[in-house]
Amino acid sequence: MIKVIQPGLQTTVQDKGRIGYYEVGMPPSGVMDKYSFVISNLLIGNDENASVLEITYMGPVLEFDVDTTISVTGGHIPPKINGEEVPMWEAVAVKAGDQLSFDFVKEGARVYLAVAGGIDVPVIMESRSTYTLCSLGGYDGRALQAGDELKIGNQMVRKAKIGQRVNDKYIPTFSKLHEIRIIMGLCSYRLTEESKDRFLSIDWAVTPEANRVGYRFKGERLNFVEREQPFGAGSNPSNVVDLGYPIGSIQVPDGVEPIALLNDAVTGGGYATIATIISSDLDKMAQVKTGETVRFIAVDLEEALNIRKNVKQKIAEIREQLA
Repeated sequence: MIKVIQPGLQTTVQDKGRIGYYEVGMPPSGVMDKYSFVISNLLIGNDENASVLEITYMGPVLEFDVDTTISVTGGHIPPKINGEEVPMWEAVAVKAGDQLSFDFVKEGARVYLAVAGGIDVPVIMESRSTYTLCSLGGYDGRALQAGDELKIGNQMVRKAKIGQRVNDKYIPTFSKLHEIRIIMGLCSYRLTEESKDRFLSIDWAVTPEANRVGYRFKGERLNFVEREQPFGAGSNPSNVVDLGYPIGSIQVPDGVEPIALLNDAVTGGGYATIATIISSDLDKMAQVKTGETVRFIAVDLEEALNIRKNVKQKIAEIREQLA
């Protein structure tokens, strides 16, 4: 059992997500940084989809009542056991009675705490992930609160090896200026050519409205091609006839402040989606903080697939190293 002494800013139970229900309006939720998530489980011998705690900006204080093994990956929010800093990206022993806490965030925005066996919460629609907007999944459908008690599950495939560590070359680093790769579309044709160029050439500042639903950016107004709006579309030039929103799609309501839609966002609507973040860079997007800046870099589908292939290859190498 793990007792929550302090919950942190937003700590939720997540796994890879609620896959296969997008068409009925259910977003996947799940971890925002899948790369860090998978490695956190590999480090301690868990099933790769074992449920973890996703910790944002400010970590919780947790007390363990059993001996176990943990790992912490993701952004740099240094973990401490009984006040003493312990390494990230490494399998760490925890004793019964120990308290795990976290220092201030140094880099990135989110860390992933994996516990040997996973966090035991009910499986709902094939996932243990928390979707707070519908109070669904995770721990009572919400972020953790002081006094909560988390059960440890049995989602292990091998015994953890204390001190096992990921090679440094596989550990990402983060700055305050992030390059996020995108594929233009589905509705980028609605932007003027000048606005398409501006979208890709300026640094967009992340506003305080940045969470699991989406990130809002501040920069400059983008302009849409004038046209007579089709039947079924709203009156604003940024409106289109309703369509599906891919995870990572970017819309620009009224041409002001683009919004990148993320894991907990609605699955469709009537705003033009001018670009979509490639899947591998959604992991990077998860580590962007309020006040930092993003430069969007356009790639084509072939490049995006090669980037995804390279990420999968890195995970395969880590899997082999830790096996």
